Amino acid sequence: MRSSKLFIVIALIAAIAVFFAFDLGQFFTLDYLKGQQAAFTAQVQAHPWLAAGVFFAVYVLVTALSLPGAALMTLLAGALFGLLEGFVIVSFASTLGATLAMLLSRFLLRDWVQNKFASAMRGIEQGVEREGAFYLFALRLVPVVPFFVINLAMGLTKLRASTFWWVSQLGMLPGTLVYVNAGRELGQLDSLGGILSPGVLGAFVLLGVFPLIARKLLDMLKARRVYQRWTKPQQFDRNLVVIGAGSGGLVSAYIAAAVKANVSLIEKHQMGGDCLNTGCVPSKALIRSAKFAAELKKAEQLGFSGAQAQVDFAKVMERVQQVISTIEPHDSVERYTGLGVECIQGSGKLLSPWEVEVNGQRLTTRNIIIAAGARPLMPALEGIDSVGAYNSDTIWQIREQPKRLLVLGGGPIGCELAQAFHRLGSQVIQVQRGARLLPREDNDASEAVMAKFRAEGIDLRLGHEAQRFAVEGGTKVLYCRAKEHSEPVRIEFDEVLIALGRVANVTGYGAEELGLEVRSNGTLAVDEHLATKYPNVFAVGDVTGPYQFTHAAAHQAWYAAVNALFAPFKRFKVDYRVIPWATFTEPEVARVGLNEQDAKAQGIAYTATTFGIDDLDRAIADEAAHGFVKVLTVPGKDKILGVTIVGEHAGDLIAEYVAAMKHGYGLNKILGTIHIYPTLAEANKYAAGEWKRAHAPQGVLNLLGKFHRWRLS
Repeated sequence: MRSSKLFIVIALIAAIAVFFAFDLGQFFTLDYLKGQQAAFTAQVQAHPWLAAGVFFAVYVLVTALSLPGAALMTLLAGALFGLLEGFVIVSFASTLGATLAMLLSRFLLRDWVQNKFASAMRGIEQGVEREGAFYLFALRLVPVVPFFVINLAMGLTKLRASTFWWVSQLGMLPGTLVYVNAGRELGQLDSLGGILSPGVLGAFVLLGVFPLIARKLLDMLKARRVYQRWTKPQQFDRNLVVIGAGSGGLVSAYIAAAVKANVSLIEKHQMGGDCLNTGCVPSKALIRSAKFAAELKKAEQLGFSGAQAQVDFAKVMERVQQVISTIEPHDSVERYTGLGVECIQGSGKLLSPWEVEVNGQRLTTRNIIIAAGARPLMPALEGIDSVGAYNSDTIWQIREQPKRLLVLGGGPIGCELAQAFHRLGSQVIQVQRGARLLPREDNDASEAVMAKFRAEGIDLRLGHEAQRFAVEGGTKVLYCRAKEHSEPVRIEFDEVLIALGRVANVTGYGAEELGLEVRSNGTLAVDEHLATKYPNVFAVGDVTGPYQFTHAAAHQAWYAAVNALFAPFKRFKVDYRVIPWATFTEPEVARVGLNEQDAKAQGIAYTATTFGIDDLDRAIADEAAHGFVKVLTVPGKDKILGVTIVGEHAGDLIAEYVAAMKHGYGLNKILGTIHIYPTLAEANKYAAGEWKRAHAPQGVLNLLGKFHRWRLS
């Protein structure tokens, strides 16, 4: 450390040490200042310029050293100097002190903090780079973050000191005025009855409503800033236009129609989106047929001899389409038109924050919800086009069963389809770059699925990274790199299914022209109300994340629709605290909240309680005695942090824990709930019982034992 920096550090430490060692904080308390008000007032009247100068210097020192007391000194300024003079003194003193604090932070701490906390600083740096002076102005105007924290944090960024000065001077003016006025009114009190005077009451009201007013003012300034290059229509044809008729779009339109808003729903492909046509519905229909094929192999265990059936793969795939056709009316144009939604078939394009073009028609609307969904990720691997690769959208076109199916990817989609195709008779090779399947789940959940896959005969190639595809002598081949092999691993196959995740659709409908921000993970950026950079343009579902589930999109849709239709009167922050999901393999894996690997990564303390479903009566009777219920709770309490269930109907069983976490009740309430015998749902109660047994008060139980023994005598 340079000698100049060392000297400043020592001086600062000494000054702060003196402040606390001599309890100088007692001079910055409301009781002390009120008790000395008369003496201070006399000094001000006798030596106004000297008093103002001393007060200014002390205020600068307190602010520069980030010491407590600035808020009380602001009130004192109003009481001693009046509204105008107090406002001027505090305005310039606070800005000077804040700038000195910022410069000290930059000089002493910036390099060290950037090295130690680079990831934590990235968000602040990005905010400053993206918004510049406006980012600091927003922090100053809305007093949510303590000002001394802002001073220190800004010193760690690249914001120019001159910019910091004038933005702080401007941004703190409203708050300074409100506080100085409150101090002036309080300083004029000479009896308790004066508290009820209009001036004092008005000052307190201003103190209370100032954050709300500041927030509204900031929203207006932001809106004016982002809309400045657009011309707003004089009137609108619609209250809401929704782009995309998947789960998020359908629910958004449904809610708008339910509250009698004028809403148009635009879809360029099929109503129902991916979930109905290429996702949840077809995959679960295929899984049901595959499950029956697997159940036939259990026939002897259930007391049947000679039970057999031949898989007609083409008929299985036709049944999948029939299931889609049966469910299709739920999401049809006819149904939504009947609900009051204008359904438009075509490709919508954003022309401005209030205009959408479709089929040559220009629609004007107060609000827009983007529900453009996502598409399967297709990797840029050499030779992939030559092997006719399928993905989760196109696999439903297949009618001839592949003898050897290569599945690339070990996430939920890859695992569900790998097991289904294998059970229907394909020889499946599943290639996963990581060390295990379902890497977002805990190890024990992944191991349960992998053990089942291996037992059924699926060829798992873990730790294999795909490098290139080729066609050699008419045979399709994948070459992989694996740690345990020095040479590339060669895998032959007949068809390949790519299941490497999904990519948000952020282009093709005008998002680029509007300058909508795209996150580093490729999704549209939205705020806590699901609004994009434009307060009237929202995004829901897979296009924004963070969860790519049908039920998550529907959950978001409620917030987006209500926020769009009822702002600025009321807006709601989207609640992601309790989002469940399930992978429909056998065994099923369902989760809500934290699992162990997430809790450890986030440094959250927990207690894990596990109940093995192999000990459950109904599971034994159903030949489904495998899996477990694992509950994470706050140490020493029954509050649920998260649950993982592995086993038959895990996706259904998890609902009880979702309700518990949503409504704030714990394992004691679940234990006290009657569960029908014999059902798989009893597993939830037994898991609660395991927790209760581990947390039983041993001292009380010992006393009870002595009590009962005494009663026998």
